[in-house]
Amino acid sequence: MNCYWSFLAALLLVISFTGSASALSSPTIPLDSPIYLYIEKLSGFGLIVSDFRGIRPYSRSEAARLLKEAEERLASGDYPPLAEEFVARIKELIPRETALYGEPEKAPFFDYNPVANARLRYVYLDGAPRSYARPVDDPGGDYTFPLIQWRPKKPYPNVAQQRGTEGTPLIENNEGVVYGNGSNLEARWSTEAYLGTLLSGLVEPLLLWSSDGEASQVRLNKGYLKLGGGALELELGRDANWLGLGYRGNVTLTNNAANFTGIKLSSPEPFTSRYLWDFKYDLIFSRLERTVADGRERQPWFYATKISFKPYKNMEFGLNLGRQVGGTGVDNSAMATVRGLVGATTDDNSNSLGGLELRFRLPWLRYSEIYGEFSGEDRSDYWPMAQSYIAGFFVPRLTASGRDDLRFEWFRGHQILYTNGTFPNGYIYHSFPIGHSQGGASEEFFLRYTHWFSVRNTLALECIRTTRGEVGRLPVNPTGQFDPNGVMQAVERKIALRAFWSLPVHGDWNATLMYGWETIENWQLQPGVERTNQLLRVDLSYRY
Repeated sequence: MNCYWSFLAALLLVISFTGSASALSSPTIPLDSPIYLYIEKLSGFGLIVSDFRGIRPYSRSEAARLLKEAEERLASGDYPPLAEEFVARIKELIPRETALYGEPEKAPFFDYNPVANARLRYVYLDGAPRSYARPVDDPGGDYTFPLIQWRPKKPYPNVAQQRGTEGTPLIENNEGVVYGNGSNLEARWSTEAYLGTLLSGLVEPLLLWSSDGEASQVRLNKGYLKLGGGALELELGRDANWLGLGYRGNVTLTNNAANFTGIKLSSPEPFTSRYLWDFKYDLIFSRLERTVADGRERQPWFYATKISFKPYKNMEFGLNLGRQVGGTGVDNSAMATVRGLVGATTDDNSNSLGGLELRFRLPWLRYSEIYGEFSGEDRSDYWPMAQSYIAGFFVPRLTASGRDDLRFEWFRGHQILYTNGTFPNGYIYHSFPIGHSQGGASEEFFLRYTHWFSVRNTLALECIRTTRGEVGRLPVNPTGQFDPNGVMQAVERKIALRAFWSLPVHGDWNATLMYGWETIENWQLQPGVERTNQLLRVDLSYRY
């Protein structure tokens, strides 16, 4: 990891002197926007090959760059009608960036959009979320891929404490928003402003009413200023982030928890280098909330960084790192910080999680994609340890027309994933795992099929199989604490089914109907306890 940081420092120094003068500052695209699906589908037609998936959200200028690439190829080939629909729809959703990309000098000195996009959501929940809190045994001695190396074995029991919550059953990666049992009504909208090509800003308030009264809130969901663009952009404020190739989740950073407030230095568009191939990078600084766990008060600083490379057009690989460091209740001396940077020790002041990922596009198989990530919760002096994994494939064209696609994703979280001794609350932000929504000591299989009647009329079906508690089982007392004379934790198994139907309503208004049902065996790891949850969601969105 220390070599990685030296490389990143040199990289940012180079970029600071080579920023593009034609860069166009623009807001980011919400992570649940269908634009990401449209870009994936255009890639599936072979119309886009320069896309990076490992760093999101995209800026609108980056989407305009990819759109231009697709338009150039579309004009020189014979493609199914659906491809043209995707191109046309993206142009409708990002008109400013489409018009100005390549000609930023035409941007007005000042411009604003009072309602850039908006969404009204109704949720009815009949169910209860799972708590991830549980003691877990970490025996060590596990094999470390891809090296022939094992973590030292540890005597039984070696107890680590998992924490966190699911939030809302059947809804994940929702920026920390929790819906209560019964009816819920949420409204959010964004206002944008621009100063020439150099500066852009966005404000997105969120209002939530819940019939149970507990989930109701008013908050600033997003709000930021962005300076620059192209190969170098500085963002100040609150925004969502997603570091990884996964569709349903990543190990290091997702939008499962509430959005961080902080500073981000990034390249919205790929940076072309003669020696390092094309690449993109993100460097995020923030601070976690104050917590008291096991009688210890903590409020660490947090940073995450990611570099993604494309050695050639159909391959992407990336390096990622998430880190809690310093703050309240730990040694903040320079020596403790240095110990944490150069290698894992028992007396440093940090908690690191990092690894690497790969994605391959297969043109000979209708541009299907395979991808994978492994990241370690701890590390030796040179390699991530206690690894967790994500692997998946995406078939964008089950049929030649591109109207059917299939996605599969597998996740396995190590039993000590998101736990830590220095920071006993773990890799958690406001009760949510910062990375994958299913937390540590779990395994999940995810399958999604989508049919596109048109670019705005789609039907998607999902099946999810989740197992929690199969590794690191311990005997516990009735309060869930480790007890050698207690009852052994059961293995919790969940099967969930979800259906989504998205359709146009009028003009730029769309609707999405979603119904989800799940059954859980041994709920909360309690033997013989079964539970069924149901959720209905109705979205009415404007230019989303």
